[in-house]
Amino acid sequence: MSATYELRGNVAVITLDNPPVNGLGYETRKGLTDGIERAENDAAVKAIVITGAGKAFSGGADIREFGTPKALAEPNLLSVIKTVENSSKPVVAAIHSVCMGGGLELSLGCHYRVAAPGTQVALPEVKIGLVPGAGGTQRLPRVLGVETALNMIVSGEPVKSEVLAGLPGQKLFDKLAEGDVVEAAIAFARDVADKRPLPLVRNLKVEHPNADAFFQFARNTVGAMSRNFPAPLKCVDAVEASLKRRFEDGMAYERELFVGLMFTPECKALRHAFFAERAVSKIPDVPEDTPIRKIEKVAVIGAGTMGGGISMNFLNAGIPVTILEMKQEALDRGIATIRKNYEAQVKKGKLKQDKYEQRMSLLSTTLDYSGIRDADLVIEAVFEELGVKEKVFKTLDEVMKPGAILASNTSTLDVNKIAGFTKRPQDVVGMHFFSPANVMKLLEVVRGDKTAKDVLATVMQIAKKIRKTAVVSGVCDGFIGNRMIEQYSRQAGFLLEEGATPEQVDKAVEKFGFAMGPFRMGDLAGNDIGWAIRKRRYVEKPHMRYSKTADLLCEMGRFGQKTGAGWYDYQAGKRDAIPSPVVNEMIEKHRKELGITPRKISDDEIVHRLVFSLVNEGARIVEEGIASRASDIDMVYLTGYGFPLHRGGPMNYADTVGLFNVVQAMKRFAKNPHDDAKFWEPAPLLARLAAEGKSFS
Repeated sequence: MSATYELRGNVAVITLDNPPVNGLGYETRKGLTDGIERAENDAAVKAIVITGAGKAFSGGADIREFGTPKALAEPNLLSVIKTVENSSKPVVAAIHSVCMGGGLELSLGCHYRVAAPGTQVALPEVKIGLVPGAGGTQRLPRVLGVETALNMIVSGEPVKSEVLAGLPGQKLFDKLAEGDVVEAAIAFARDVADKRPLPLVRNLKVEHPNADAFFQFARNTVGAMSRNFPAPLKCVDAVEASLKRRFEDGMAYERELFVGLMFTPECKALRHAFFAERAVSKIPDVPEDTPIRKIEKVAVIGAGTMGGGISMNFLNAGIPVTILEMKQEALDRGIATIRKNYEAQVKKGKLKQDKYEQRMSLLSTTLDYSGIRDADLVIEAVFEELGVKEKVFKTLDEVMKPGAILASNTSTLDVNKIAGFTKRPQDVVGMHFFSPANVMKLLEVVRGDKTAKDVLATVMQIAKKIRKTAVVSGVCDGFIGNRMIEQYSRQAGFLLEEGATPEQVDKAVEKFGFAMGPFRMGDLAGNDIGWAIRKRRYVEKPHMRYSKTADLLCEMGRFGQKTGAGWYDYQAGKRDAIPSPVVNEMIEKHRKELGITPRKISDDEIVHRLVFSLVNEGARIVEEGIASRASDIDMVYLTGYGFPLHRGGPMNYADTVGLFNVVQAMKRFAKNPHDDAKFWEPAPLLARLAAEGKSFS
């Protein structure tokens, strides 16, 4: 059942009941209109209250119906709102907890609105590349004014009900309830039962003293902030229509914009990311009701950049952390960095002083393993070398209490080998945080062959608590993200040998939408890190070919920003990447030694060689079962590697281009004498899907 009907004296109470957030799916919409009709036909009913069961009034559209015939089946949301508006008896919305998207649009169709304090109110459609599609852009300006409404619609961010209720002249809420919001709404409904005519939001006037100047300013501001996304500017157009057009014309224009945006690649990419983020927490062989272990105390080994950042995640979530270091000075340095990070947030007004003090009070330190023996979860963040990890895990195996989860923050090493250093491999898991760990959203959860299901379920839950997007990876060299980025980096190196400059490659990729090109990224992370990995590869995988330019760069001591010189030159205290004549000379000399005549390389070739290298390796990763689904790979790249959100991740981008076209491009790349022809053989999964005319999704 998706909507219940109950008589409370002379008031009919219709309760949306479609967990978890009372999404307005077909059955819910039908139940709501049936309830309105039933109340209309009952002479004893004087007024109607609409509310939501559980922890939401309504979160809007039912995402499970996206793209299905049910989403458009009558009564659609526009028809539901029309039914509510046309009711001959007053309809009062009893709003609580969550009132978003179509849920807010439904409440705006009601004659009155009673809200509970603390309700999160939003029109978040812009976040999936759309404008509100059921009157939100036309009705919200009528109750909150043009400026407040536009800010809410363009940002998509929630605002608390009491904040909105306190705005001068607001007409969104007729009452802010104290106590039970449904009881308050029923009492309010009885008070207005005989009042006529019934007030309609659509009949309210929209005014602004200097509309043309305001909307021009809004377009300039929004356009600068939403370069790759069409929806925010369309939101401005729609809200302007609420001011300059008749209500029905404004509604038709909103619908026209909504439908037009629905089919843009940006909207499809954002919707893909929306669903991918929800799918990523579902592990095929780990049931949702898997028992989880209690995590009340966390220990972190290592007070360096990663250890400090990891610790901050747990402190932010109110979980006590003990940091273990071998030397007092390293410990002091690490704690000072954590303090500095928090103090910077306080200075910027992002963190209140009392919250900062509360977080620091949860932090303790120790120089001895005995100081962490009662932790429920311990995460090592020590040097990335197997011998170092071995010592740590053998010690943890001896001192940690039974049932404690032992996690490694390794970025490339074999988690099965690490688990093998203990007598409890079922308790060992990889938790690969990305730097800076207190900022980056991505957490790769590496599942060893013997990692217990309850360990996996616990880590996925704790990831949510510390606000990370956790993606499960199987064990392989580099896991998902770094295994793929290695192929991307190899292609970047080959492009240099063939005639491109670091600046040209970076500019092409950044124009495509990446936050940073491969060479600027190398300088930021430290080119010596990649150098260490390549040295290992030369021994382990002698068949794999690399450009030597990156090694030559490191031999010159140019490790990046930290040394003031990498692929680019840097001025002291600045991060601006300045093209380096020294580096370009080194690349030209290397080309001559290889006997390569440089050629002109197009931006299109640069982008597609780099991106399709990710796609081909990603297809292998899915086929091998390292990732459960292609969309998991997209989440890794959207949240951890700066892949442009408006393109939806590498696998989604490949689907957009068409897998047949991707394979054809790879065949062209394979003919390039200076590239790695074997790598460009399409992965079996990619070849099969392309031949069948299918996509990764």
